Amino acid sequence: MSVFLYTTKSFDWLLILSFALICYSFCFIVIQYRVERFIYRRVKKIYDDLTLLESTSLRKQPITTDMATLTKEIDKYAKDKKLEIETLKVREEYRKEFLGNVSHELKTPLFTVQGYLLTLIDGAQNDPKIREKYLNRANKGVERLIYIVRDLDMITKLEVGDLSLNVERFDIVELVESVFDLLEMKATKKKITLTFDMDYNEPVFVNADKERIQQVLTNLIVNSIKYGREKGTTEVSIENLIKNKVIVRVTDNGEGIAKPNVPRLFERFFRVDKSGSRKEGGSGLGLSIVKHIIEAHDEKIYVESEFGVGSEFSFTLEKAE
Repeated sequence: MSVFLYTTKSFDWLLILSFALICYSFCFIVIQYRVERFIYRRVKKIYDDLTLLESTSLRKQPITTDMATLTKEIDKYAKDKKLEIETLKVREEYRKEFLGNVSHELKTPLFTVQGYLLTLIDGAQNDPKIREKYLNRANKGVERLIYIVRDLDMITKLEVGDLSLNVERFDIVELVESVFDLLEMKATKKKITLTFDMDYNEPVFVNADKERIQQVLTNLIVNSIKYGREKGTTEVSIENLIKNKVIVRVTDNGEGIAKPNVPRLFERFFRVDKSGSRKEGGSGLGLSIVKHIIEAHDEKIYVESEFGVGSEFSFTLEKAE
């Protein structure tokens, strides 16, 4: 009888223990499942809100993996957003500066033209000498406006790829000589010598848009004359760079450019002279156009300068057979 009672008690304890284990396991599974589903839904919502991953990519993955992935993705998202915000701030500053420069560049000739025309309207037109002088000055202001608008239009076309290039084979030495001839009078006024670094007895043929490269050379040489020293020199050299490339260098011994300004030289309307003086003329777009033309040829342009010593602008071209 005692053995039977002992066995019954043991069975009861075993039954209770088994029931407890079953209840514990059942509750653990239910709670674990519910907690996982709860966290999963929250994690999935974050993914969906950030649009970092498709919702299907979260299925059949352990919740710890999802959390680790979420942490990495949020860190990446935060870094990307920070970079995006910094980029937007830089672009906003550039936009403000660009609009200010455009406004200034257009305002000066517009007010000049308006001033001369108002003076004529107020009675100066009755004096033939004043009328002719003021009309000529107003015409120069209009020409400057046209020059600026034309250059802006060209840059826009170059940026969007609407300006097609007429690539042909031509002698770059001959082209430089023709640019020298065009700018001889401008250089003579400042007593600046336009010269090659050596005698080029043989032609150097390249493949490029001749008219655009002439514009590049003209802009670079005009700049070297504008900011060159009186009785100075502007020198052009043409060298073999690699087997199928030549590099054209335009070097002067003029004012030079301070290091902080060098990276911004090719920006639209950027001027080293912060005084706002426009005595040297130009649209302020010359170097920007040069850069876009060279890049449209899939070539590179470089600049080296030392303040008070001089500057060198160089660009590469494809060498023709």
